[in-house]
Amino acid sequence: MDVTLCLKSLLLAVHQHQDGGTVQTEAQLLRQLEETSVLGCGPLLSSGQQLPAECVSALLDVAGNPNSSSVLTGSIVTLLTLLAGDDSSRTILHSGFNLSGTLATIIQRSEPQEPLVLQCVQLLQRLSYNSSIFQSSSSVQQLVSFLITNIQSKDDVLIVPCLGLMANLCRRDHWVQSHIRSLDNVRSFYRTLLNLLDHNSLTVVVFSLSILAGLTLREEVGKKLFGPENIQQTFQLVFNIMVNGDGTLTMKYSVDLLVALLRSRQIAEYLSRFQHFSACVTRVLGLLKSKDPESAAKVLELLLTMCRVSSLRPLVCQVFFTPAGPRLRPADRRPGPEGKDQSGSGLVLVQWLSSPVEGAESCSLQVMQLLKELLEEALGGDAVSDWTLSFLDLLLPVLLDLLRTFKSGPDLDPRRVCIWTTHISSLLTLSLLCAQDSTRLLLGRQVSAPLCLSQVQTLLSCCHGNGSDGNRSVCSEAVLQMVELMSRLKHQVKDMETTFYRILQDHRMVTPLSLALTSHHREKVHRALSLLTEAAYLPDFPSVLLGESIAANNSYRQKEAELSVKPAALQEVPPTSILDRSGSNGSVSCLVEKVHNSLEVKDSHVSDIIQVFQLKEARLQDLVEAKALALSQADRLTAQYRLQLAQAQAETGQLASLLKEAELRREALQEELQLQVQVVERSEADAQELLQHNARLQSHSQEHQALKAAYNALLSRLNDSERLLKELQEKHGALSRNHELLTKSQEALQLQHHRLQEEKEEKEEEIKMLRSDLLKKSSNISGLQAELRVEEQKVEQKEQQRRDLEESLDLLRGELHKTEQARKEASIKASSLELQKIQVETKLQQKEEELNKHSAMIAMIHSLSSGKTRTEVNLSL
Repeated sequence: MDVTLCLKSLLLAVHQHQDGGTVQTEAQLLRQLEETSVLGCGPLLSSGQQLPAECVSALLDVAGNPNSSSVLTGSIVTLLTLLAGDDSSRTILHSGFNLSGTLATIIQRSEPQEPLVLQCVQLLQRLSYNSSIFQSSSSVQQLVSFLITNIQSKDDVLIVPCLGLMANLCRRDHWVQSHIRSLDNVRSFYRTLLNLLDHNSLTVVVFSLSILAGLTLREEVGKKLFGPENIQQTFQLVFNIMVNGDGTLTMKYSVDLLVALLRSRQIAEYLSRFQHFSACVTRVLGLLKSKDPESAAKVLELLLTMCRVSSLRPLVCQVFFTPAGPRLRPADRRPGPEGKDQSGSGLVLVQWLSSPVEGAESCSLQVMQLLKELLEEALGGDAVSDWTLSFLDLLLPVLLDLLRTFKSGPDLDPRRVCIWTTHISSLLTLSLLCAQDSTRLLLGRQVSAPLCLSQVQTLLSCCHGNGSDGNRSVCSEAVLQMVELMSRLKHQVKDMETTFYRILQDHRMVTPLSLALTSHHREKVHRALSLLTEAAYLPDFPSVLLGESIAANNSYRQKEAELSVKPAALQEVPPTSILDRSGSNGSVSCLVEKVHNSLEVKDSHVSDIIQVFQLKEARLQDLVEAKALALSQADRLTAQYRLQLAQAQAETGQLASLLKEAELRREALQEELQLQVQVVERSEADAQELLQHNARLQSHSQEHQALKAAYNALLSRLNDSERLLKELQEKHGALSRNHELLTKSQEALQLQHHRLQEEKEEKEEEIKMLRSDLLKKSSNISGLQAELRVEEQKVEQKEQQRRDLEESLDLLRGELHKTEQARKEASIKASSLELQKIQVETKLQQKEEELNKHSAMIAMIHSLSSGKTRTEVNLSL
């Protein structure tokens, strides 16, 4: 069935039930709800069509009616749950139709044990995620009381959705937080949440922590719970839940909890001093490898939040741009083979860009935002690490491939092309901050002037196409980002400078420049001014058009500001019908003519009223068509009923004949059953024989096991013997090498001994010669003394001769003293040579003893090896 036709039938059934309220209309409505649930009309609600909105509004009226049955209300809630499948439909249901208030009313009038209550609480949890309830209505107060009561009762069925819904309400709704803090039993509620931190379910633990963080973070209880004494354990717990949680839901709430905690500067400072921060971030990055878009989006949201905290941004950058190696891991998780990332953490982000998952485009955009934050930190310092440079060499080709991929085409959304081009060009521009020539050369080789020119022209055509102001702003930002990249590469790429100046003189550049110059964002203004300084001196630059465009933008913004101050006459159209369907005597066209002829309203509002009337006329026309369709369907059902009645009568006759055949077949089967009983008895006898045979086989198996154990023992002994033999052979080889070394050293010592012996003999001969010279000089001295005595007798006669003789005597005494000194030195040398001879002899004796010991050990090893060989032969035999 067509979806539109199904929705019209559903709307007709709802109106019939509202008008009559009988059992038949309720049954018809239940059938229509079932058919609509089977078709799956989720995306229709976010498509902006009027018919699905009318159906939802009518269904909410029925569900909110206290007289509606629980079965009908449950079917409506089931359909609404299917409609809330995507984020946009969930937002429309929450904010546009006040579904939360209707569900809260249903919960209040139902018993807690009913399945409808669990269904409503689960749907409320999905609707209120990342949303706020602004009104302080009594239904919200009753809902909060209901949640607190069920959480304190610790009902296993309701505790998880109630905690999740309470966590959603306490995250952003300040009114709910103030209301809970003002309750009398808030202390007991805090104690219940603290006790739930020891729960077996990690989902319950993270929900309880989220509620406590939302309620007590700025109170005394929160200062103790999230203070310096407990914050380290809290961080460890949250990261463990994030990685080892029960599913995506638990991981999402863990990320939201940590993001909420990081809003506090003090807690962010505590996290920067967390000793396992790098290890925990590395473990969280492992979630990106699962290619789950929902989980990856939350992980990237957490990383972006950390990068926007000044104290955490360098730590996160260090995790990404540090070579892989053994890092400190938390004590509760064993380091396995997955602990070492051989490729580095930053490459996970490149994989998300190079091979994106279908339906995960937002994750890829988050990856580019995260890369921008990380590269700003990594390239902002004076020194750039080699790992960062290698990462850039890997990232740049991926970005350039993406830039070539996202070009305008019939199947591509221009806004999507502009957003992707903005992010890619900003990353490419940021990579040029690197002072390395290799990065610039890589960009210069892969970026070409025609590629940039075609991309800018595509973006300019999107900017000047028929689109909203938001699309024009996005396209303008993409154009300026791309032109800025061309400005940075104009000296590195061939023909890029000419192409750059050509683009600046294009008249279509007036729109993006004027939008940027009149923007409220400082970066856009700076970018536009930097381009304007280069374009102002060009001969064909449209400066007059630029001035007129800036003036027009300023005038438009001034008028927009004035209109926003004035109250609108018809700001909202009431959801109820302007015309009464039952009591309308004239048509909508007559009313339109009356409006044109008689009503005195401003021209700006006449078209709005006419559109409202035309809309209501279309609604009435749809209702008429649905009524005619229902009548034709009733006629068709009547004809089908008559046909089915005839078919039923024919089938009754066939069943009677089949019954007779079944009786005959039953008797035949009875005989077969008796035969089967006999077969079973024989099978039992065979089974007994098989059991006996199995017992014998088991005894043989036990014997086999015993023999196998003995064989294994012998085999182990054989392995031990072989291992010992190998060890002894290695020792024998080592001792043989030592013996050879000792033999060589002995020969060297013997040569040294012979050399010292020869030197000793030479020294002895020198000593003998010195002694003979000494004896000769002593005899000379005695002769000289005799002559001296003779000369003394003649001293009186020859005084002058005496002086000469005395001088000669002094000379001889000096020579005698020198000779005595030489004799003493010779004796000292002789004694030292004797001592060296003794030492050499003792060393030779020691070496001979060691050689004898080694020879004995070698003989013993030979005897042992020959004995082991014989033992091995015996074992093998």
